[in-house]
Amino acid sequence: MPSLFSFTPEEILETIRMIQVENLDIRTITMGISLRDCATASLEETCRRVYDKITRLASDLVAVGEEVAATYGIPIVNKRIAVTPIAQVGEPSGEDDLTPLARALDRAAEAVGVNFIGGFSALVHKGFTHGDRALFNSLPEALATTERVCASVNVATTKAGMNMDAITWLGHLIKETARLTASRGGLGCAKLVTFCNAPEDNPFMAGAFHGPGEPECVINVGISGPGAVLAAIRQYPEANLGQLATIIKNTAFKVTRMGELVGREVSKRLGVPFGIVDLSLAPTNAQGDSVAEILEAIGLERCGAHGTTAALALLNDAVKKGGAMASSYVGGLSGAFIPVSEDNGMIRAVESGALSLEKLEAMTAVCSVGLDMFAVPGDTPAEVIAAIIADEAAIGMINNKTTAVRVIPAPGKKPGETVEFGGLLGRAPVMEVNTYSPAALVRRGGRIPAPLQALGN
Repeated sequence: MPSLFSFTPEEILETIRMIQVENLDIRTITMGISLRDCATASLEETCRRVYDKITRLASDLVAVGEEVAATYGIPIVNKRIAVTPIAQVGEPSGEDDLTPLARALDRAAEAVGVNFIGGFSALVHKGFTHGDRALFNSLPEALATTERVCASVNVATTKAGMNMDAITWLGHLIKETARLTASRGGLGCAKLVTFCNAPEDNPFMAGAFHGPGEPECVINVGISGPGAVLAAIRQYPEANLGQLATIIKNTAFKVTRMGELVGREVSKRLGVPFGIVDLSLAPTNAQGDSVAEILEAIGLERCGAHGTTAALALLNDAVKKGGAMASSYVGGLSGAFIPVSEDNGMIRAVESGALSLEKLEAMTAVCSVGLDMFAVPGDTPAEVIAAIIADEAAIGMINNKTTAVRVIPAPGKKPGETVEFGGLLGRAPVMEVNTYSPAALVRRGGRIPAPLQALGN
């Protein structure tokens, strides 16, 4: 039987060109680690077990990633870890503050050399346990006093509906996190994702966690190729939209095959099961590595113009179809990301007035994630932030898709100003928000019931 991962000389040359010219890379190899056996009645003992297990299982992750990158000549930009939601791990201790667990995660991440560790998380779409409340209480301090720890909260699902109590509380926690990290532009908020329909195997930060249905340990791969897709589209300026969809699918197929090859090799060398390939067009601030520029190449004068949602729907669908044909195990988020601060084209669109927060929200109905890495004025009320989250969760709940919010209320900043994060997180123009108050809505609390789609059994 021929190898599933054999490449022709032409394909090898094409891949080299994608890497050298079009910013193609393996964005992350993420090791998922179950910490369920680390939970004890003593938080101190739990912290010790968590640190020991992560440093034992992930001790060779960075070295193996670098070896595989050198072997195949394919950049592996980040090596990361995702763990069991910490609300579940810390709950048996009965403690009200789980910040010590966040610091244990941070120390373990530093010890093994990964840039981020995800899983300071809680799943609260139907309500809270004591551990969930303890994690919520700990979020601002944990995010402000650690460097590598990322947090996520799942507040809604199509099957369960929306937990408005959790959403309202998060509005206040996000404000407090921004205050505690005000000297860094509210950077702590960039490490917190609020989900609807969160996937258990997402390798991308800040939303990665190791879900309850995952194995003891697993390798998931996130690949990214906005530049490769953009270059492919630009070769066919006269193609109609159906032809463009095929061009995007073909490109996504090639990129996904490369990602699975690398993921399986890392898995084999580490002796850890291979999980999924997440093919996501995750932009960076590098020239030409922009999802917004792909949409403009499809035919928009500027991202945010009327037609943007339709172009994004075409792009997202074609990426998923191409990836699904290239791997038996496509998972995670897989599609197009639209983070504002990490995409030069998105930044230009906001600064030119072409892209508003309302249009960005409309785009999330057809993209892979949601309202990602966008800044709002620092004096935005907590109730408005909660309402933004609620609107986005409603889109995910009704459409049976993953949506998320990563919002930064930039301390001291007004609409039109810019907050600088640096590195991968880039810079975010502060977007104007609707100033009419939703406070009475969010203060009602309770749960918004699951939609009719939930009754599909």
